[in-house]
Amino acid sequence: MVRCMRELGRAAVGTWSGGRYLRFGEEIDEARLESLLLPNNGIDTVLSADTYGQGEADSVLGRSLVGVPRDSYCLVGAVGHDFYEGERDGPRGFPRFTDPHLRGEGAYADYLKMAAERSLDRLGVDSFDLLLLHNPDRIGYSSEAVWDGMSALREAGRTGQIGVAPGPANGFTLDLISCLERFGDRIDWAMIILNPFEPWPGELCLEAAGRHGVKVITRVVDYGGLFWGDLRPGMELAKGDHRAFRPEGWIEAGLEKLERLAPVRERTGLSPMHLACQWNLAHGGVECVAPTLIQEAGADARPIEEKRAELATMPAEQRLDDDDVAAIRAIGDNTGSMALKGANPQHKGEERPDRWSLSDELAEVGGRWGIDPDRDLIAS
Repeated sequence: MVRCMRELGRAAVGTWSGGRYLRFGEEIDEARLESLLLPNNGIDTVLSADTYGQGEADSVLGRSLVGVPRDSYCLVGAVGHDFYEGERDGPRGFPRFTDPHLRGEGAYADYLKMAAERSLDRLGVDSFDLLLLHNPDRIGYSSEAVWDGMSALREAGRTGQIGVAPGPANGFTLDLISCLERFGDRIDWAMIILNPFEPWPGELCLEAAGRHGVKVITRVVDYGGLFWGDLRPGMELAKGDHRAFRPEGWIEAGLEKLERLAPVRERTGLSPMHLACQWNLAHGGVECVAPTLIQEAGADARPIEEKRAELATMPAEQRLDDDDVAAIRAIGDNTGSMALKGANPQHKGEERPDRWSLSDELAEVGGRWGIDPDRDLIAS
């Protein structure tokens, strides 16, 4: 019997927070992370991905959920990286389950069933409310067999809804839009990167999502932690911090932009994080925000628990009007600021799990949505 599905809340907390599985800030201890992930006090939506810690993140979240009534929270899972049979490729992580060296399309459904069930076992529950295809490669976006397998999990009652989570970096614009064109009648949710200082390229996908009735979760809402308000000029990040990929001076440049938002913040009474969340939620189709909760280094750093409490108190009423949204976008415009992942006209060489050449078919997809890849999807 299929359990009644619970919808996602406006704000969510993910197991990538707290620095244990993705190196953002200091690594908090397991007890603090369990408390951080416990669905309560205004946040009832929690997200995990089976590849984080090769199942350890699921297990930590599972311990948080012990004794919590299953109908009181929304559980989002993600599968797609094969750490069961695949071999880790250094910082690039584990291969996608669709890697032709691991299996053919006839085995996709069996893999997805196995991965979902093992994740549920670690979590200690019978079903997800939403299961995402995590960081798919080119095959994952385009294979009917993949989406047949995801749909089968919903039909079997292992998840209430299914979706796609492009990543881990920015891009995959035309791949996601093409996926929604082909399989949007099956897909319920998509997760993308979006925040006031990174409107590009995430905004380019929103019209297609809306047209196909696909709801959107946005991550990296915090812009590397800057919207939490405790990054300072010249601040040294923790050793091995994942944010090292950002260009030199990104904190200082971001703080200057944040200062330019002061009049809007003062007029609306929004904290920087609340402003970032409300800016995202002002976009049609965006229904959930999932910023990263980061414990910054240093004795004077703001406690991560305080950040969770702030997220939970995001005002229910939308305080930003259309003019505010446009003005904030203009200040944060990042068009052309980075090389994008996925299908990209600038990619040369062999196909990679997270980057490949632009096909004529995908260029035509762009044309249908007013996106010129050579104009809109390249690093300047």
